[in-house]
Order: sequence, then C-alpha cells, then structure tokens
Amino acid sequence: MKAAAVSGRIDLPSLGWRAAQRAVAAAIEKAESLGIRVDAALVDRSGNTLAFLHMPGAFLHSADLAVDKAYTAASFGFPTAQWMQVFGDAEHLKIGLSARPRLVVLGGGLPIHDGDACIGGIGVSGGSEAQDEACAQAALDALHAPDA
Repeated sequence: MKAAAVSGRIDLPSLGWRAAQRAVAAAIEKAESLGIRVDAALVDRSGNTLAFLHMPGAFLHSADLAVDKAYTAASFGFPTAQWMQVFGDAEHLKIGLSARPRLVVLGGGLPIHDGDACIGGIGVSGGSEAQDEACAQAALDALHAPDA
C-alpha cells in the first residue's frame, strides 16, 4: 500500500490486526519447530502493540523484551542485531543509548517495511539471538506471503 495525498490528507501504509496476528503466529510456529519457547510481538509505526503471543514456559523477561525489540526496530527501521555495528568503538554510544528505556540492542527485532516506509516492527525473545531472529524472519515472511 502506498502513501497518497487526498484533499490535503496523507494516507500512510499501515498494518491490520489480522496480518499482525498471522505474523506473530508464524513466529511461534517457527519457535516450536526449533524446540524453544518465546514471546512474539508486533507493533505499528508508532510503537503500539498490535499483536502479542506468549508460549507457556517462555522466560518472564521475554515478554517485555519481545515488545521492546519490536518497538526498537520500528523506531529506527533496522534490525536490533545491528546496534553493535552502529555503536562501533564509540563507548559513549554503547553506554548512553543502551541505557535508554525500551531500546534493545539484542538480535530478534526486525523492522516491517512497505517500500521505503517503516510501518512497524516484530520482536521475538526467549531463544538465542539467532533463534529469535529466525522466528522474527518467519513472521516477516508470513506478512509478505502471496496469500497474506
């Protein structure tokens, strides 16, 4: 969906709850196939949670981490795993930015793009960073599936 101006109004692409629910379900299904227990969250471009699923047995902190990974990915438009590259050798950035509430620098958060527009983020927590990212990628794949 593309942004369009109509009578001075700009319509931006957005995610619906059905797509959001389908995406987090795909993340949970991927986690099941990996034999891990996770939480998965999807937020819109404003950081509002559209969908969340919890697997019984997932770590307690995983719920907040999943939402905040999604929030971070939506906020900046790039995967949360890239933060260490962004920081580089700048110790002040590592200390200052990673101390910000809700900013998560661990892998498992991916932005959702519609063309050039970042329209949300998906976050998964409970496995290793690589496992969380694989589950988040499964969610993105579900959003972009031809029958979606």
